[in-house]
Amino acid sequence: MTTVTLRRNADTTAPVAKRGAAAPRHAAESGRESANSLRQLGPNWFAVVMGTGIVANAAATLPLQFPGLRAAATVVWGLASLLLIVLAGAWVALWRRHPDAARSHGANPVMMQFYGALPMALLTVGAGTLTLGREVIGLSAALTIDWVLWSAGTALGLMTAAAIPYRMITRHNFDADSAFGGWLMPVVPPMVSAATGALLVPYAPAGQARLTLLFACLAMFGLTLIAAVVTITLIWSRLLHHGLPPAGMVATVWLVLGPLGQSVTAAGQLAHVAPLALPGQDARGLDEFALLFGVPTWGFAMLWLALAIAVTAHARKSMPFNMTWWGFTFPLGTCVTGSTVLFAHTGADLFAVVAVALYALLVAAWSVVSVRTAHGVLRGNLLRPAR
Repeated sequence: MTTVTLRRNADTTAPVAKRGAAAPRHAAESGRESANSLRQLGPNWFAVVMGTGIVANAAATLPLQFPGLRAAATVVWGLASLLLIVLAGAWVALWRRHPDAARSHGANPVMMQFYGALPMALLTVGAGTLTLGREVIGLSAALTIDWVLWSAGTALGLMTAAAIPYRMITRHNFDADSAFGGWLMPVVPPMVSAATGALLVPYAPAGQARLTLLFACLAMFGLTLIAAVVTITLIWSRLLHHGLPPAGMVATVWLVLGPLGQSVTAAGQLAHVAPLALPGQDARGLDEFALLFGVPTWGFAMLWLALAIAVTAHARKSMPFNMTWWGFTFPLGTCVTGSTVLFAHTGADLFAVVAVALYALLVAAWSVVSVRTAHGVLRGNLLRPAR
């Protein structure tokens, strides 16, 4: 078994290429470099799809709608869809050409946590296809694509929620300071399935099929909620007793916002569609639960957001850019959708104002991280083996 710890001064970043004109390279050398780049393609790259897709999805229901917003969101959804196709193709190529490298990601106690990014990428793009893409490809095609992506994402998400903790228990020994935000990645996908599955409830056949879908979403809501509460407790304890994680992983503190915001979103969206499948009294009970659970959880999410901003500002000078910076996007986006759902249920302007403010922060964070990622890909820094 592997003993794992996160050292405070660990360097988790890839080396930066020196500036200056590069010497001519032979075709064989270029081919080897391309092969090495493909070998570095870990599951964490699907966070790019998640972070891009949530920008589009959050805009679709934002309390403040202005001309051009929905069109811009549709373009971003198209970009997320394209990124998913490209990364999925590269992922298949990785497993076919370099199965040893692909399997090594699943054996790495840190990288294996990010297998949860793949199902969440599928679910995010699927939801965007139904809410935004339907205006481009039509409702029938959008619904078919969403059913396929939701089904695949849900199956993969349930696998990661069970398989990754099992591997952690049976193959690794973790020190007390090993807990970090990435531990939430494998268990959050079922919560995303619950939130996005609510969008499909109205289109499921009336009767047992619709009822089964609703209760499956509620079960997945509970699955992630309990697992996330346990894990967040470990992360909180780690931060209090051992301080911040290494500089290259400080951004993972933001990942705690993911299950918090997504659970508020899921509770509200499931309560909204509950009358289509449940008797009136039961549906009203879910509606009340959405508020009794959603508002306090939203409050804790705002507390964690403040802590995340504070620790990021504290460590900003020592934080090198790497793929963990995508942790600034999707979790923050779930807080936007959670605030929007609470506004729809309560009509309280507080939630509308916060949703719009957080969306502005989300767009700013996504813009910075996207530009830095594109720059890193073009220079080759992000797909170069770390020393």
